[in-house]
Parts: sequence; structure tokens; C-alpha cells
Amino acid sequence: MPTGASDRDAAMDAAFAAGDETALAEAYRLFSPLIRALALRRLQDPGAADDAVQEVFIRAWKYRDSYAPDRSTLAAWLVGIGRNVAAGMATARVRSSETLMEPPEPGRHSGPATGPDPDGVADRVVLDAELARLGEPQGSILRLAFHEDLTHQQISETLKLPLGTVKSHIRRSLVQLRQRLEVSDAASAT
Repeated sequence: MPTGASDRDAAMDAAFAAGDETALAEAYRLFSPLIRALALRRLQDPGAADDAVQEVFIRAWKYRDSYAPDRSTLAAWLVGIGRNVAAGMATARVRSSETLMEPPEPGRHSGPATGPDPDGVADRVVLDAELARLGEPQGSILRLAFHEDLTHQQISETLKLPLGTVKSHIRRSLVQLRQRLEVSDAASAT
């Protein structure tokens, strides 16, 4: 990701956390399609997906004090809230249903697949944003490990870095990612 985009994202994240309504509008413009796709995939109802998007941004704005831009990107935080909202709505729909659903027949699925998996896309967007925040060479090392599925030795040879350095960067970077994503998941549960 270019440095300018990263700086712009960081500025928007900080502005959102500070309560800037233009940052809320920009976040809605940028991330509502992704959140809607995730909700639609989970809920299988366009109207419910629209309601979920609205609920995500209401919660995000209401609980923006719990968002820490230094620990997670705004995109990751919003996706976490979105998953939580969609799961809650799906659970509520099942509970309110008066009829019991029959188990699906073996070999049948709920419907045709439509395009790329929104959950996979969301995970990749969040991961790429977090890798960009790691800086270099950590971001490049983890991209090669995650996206190219290279071994430590192969990464060492590709980047011309000592094997021990690659292993240390991977270990420290994974700890950082885990801490950021745990904070993001904890914030989305509010």
C-alpha cells in the first residue's frame, strides 16, 4: 500500500476516534459496501443486511471512544462489529421463528455461489491493512508467508535476509497482529 494511502487511512482513523463527523461519513462511504456484503452473506436478506449496516455504524459512532487507532484499523474494527451484528441478527431470527427448520438434504446447499466469498475478501482487506501498518520488512515477510505460502527459508532467500532475522520478524509480527485483532474483536463485541 502506498505511504500516502496509509497516511490518509491513519488520519481518517484518528479523526473518527476524535468524533469528526466527516470521518464517519467517509468511513460509511468506504466500508458500508463491504459490511453490507458480509451481512447479506450471513442473513440472506437484503433488507436485513441494510439494517445491519445501519446498526454497525450506529454502534461504531456510539462507542467510538472504545476504538483505538493505534491498535487496529477502522476497517478491521468495523468489520468486527459487522460480524457481531450479523450474528446477533441471525440468532434473533432463528429464535423468533415459530417453525422448526428441517435439516438440509445431503448434497444440497442453500443456493448458488455468487462471486468471491465476502468473508474471505473482508479477511484479506483487514489482513492487508494490518500488514501495511507493520512496516517493512515485516509486512513483506508476512505477505510472502500468508499470500505466497513460502517457508521461512524461501522468504530468507527471496528477501536476502538471514533466516534467524526472518523468523524473529515473523514471531514478533504475529504477536503484534494477534494483539491488534484481539483488541478489534473485543471492541466489536460492545
